[in-house]
Amino acid sequence: MIEALPSNLSGMQLVRNAHGRLVLTLGNGLVHEAVVPVRAFPIAAPDEGLSLVAADGKEALWVPRMADLQPAHRQLIEQDLAVREFVPTIERILKVSSFSTPSTWDLQTDRGPTQMVLKAEEDIRKLAGRTRLQITGQDGVQYRIPDSSKLDRHSRKLLERFL
Repeated sequence: MIEALPSNLSGMQLVRNAHGRLVLTLGNGLVHEAVVPVRAFPIAAPDEGLSLVAADGKEALWVPRMADLQPAHRQLIEQDLAVREFVPTIERILKVSSFSTPSTWDLQTDRGPTQMVLKAEEDIRKLAGRTRLQITGQDGVQYRIPDSSKLDRHSRKLLERFL
């Protein structure tokens, strides 16, 4: 069965202008320059609930699910979100300086190798289950672990000392 698009998405167009900003044209012909995509639930449900916010700060369009968008529109939005939502994924924990906090962690992420300082154990948050984690470094950068059970044995062992 094919689901119909939500009525607010029918006839909409989304393009990038010469300055690299998103321009939204609604089905009724109303044009919004420089819209900004904002996720309603960036951690718990990143693909559900997206607002396209106009330059005046008001919502121009509500998107219930990213899957409701045309592939080209979804790609434009995901490109914008990727620039604003810098959240590296931890692939391996190579070593930690100490098992007490603060401690320096040497990490391998999807963005390359890096170091992070963990200020307190409270900076490790469990999300949506026991294995999905978000870790905030001293500098405010947030790292994610989509499933800690899929980390290598050495990484899991180091991580368990802080959980």
